[in-house]
Amino acid sequence: MPFLVSTDWRHPSLPSHSPLLSAPRRLAALALVLCSGTLVCCALPALLVLLGAGSVLATALSWWPGLTVLSEQKAVVFGLAAAALVVAGVALWQSARLPCPLNPEAAQRCRKRRRQAQGLYALSWTLFAIGSLAAYVLPLLAWR
Repeated sequence: MPFLVSTDWRHPSLPSHSPLLSAPRRLAALALVLCSGTLVCCALPALLVLLGAGSVLATALSWWPGLTVLSEQKAVVFGLAAAALVVAGVALWQSARLPCPLNPEAAQRCRKRRRQAQGLYALSWTLFAIGSLAAYVLPLLAWR
């Protein structure tokens, strides 16, 4: 997988023999950003209205009118977030099968980066689940 091979930070022109997992970590961070969009589009407005802070929501809409566009296009927002989660999950799964370097320092960095990427990925799934709950499940419960 050429996208999993990173360059050595000391010699950027030479490829490193050990994958440093920069690509999966970046994909997990991208998934986190896209899943945060699900919270902004759907969960945050629902929470503000639930707490009786409708004026705060109105002020937020006046400051950032794009929030209404995100709310209207929630299928696109959730579709992009789900696609990013799938791509990041595949990259993390593939990188978990790669060996860490034999050098103890590089091996420790490799394990640390794997844990960071997995943590970002888990956080992304949590945000996606919260956003999905607010966008699709809670409106169904509100009509009953």
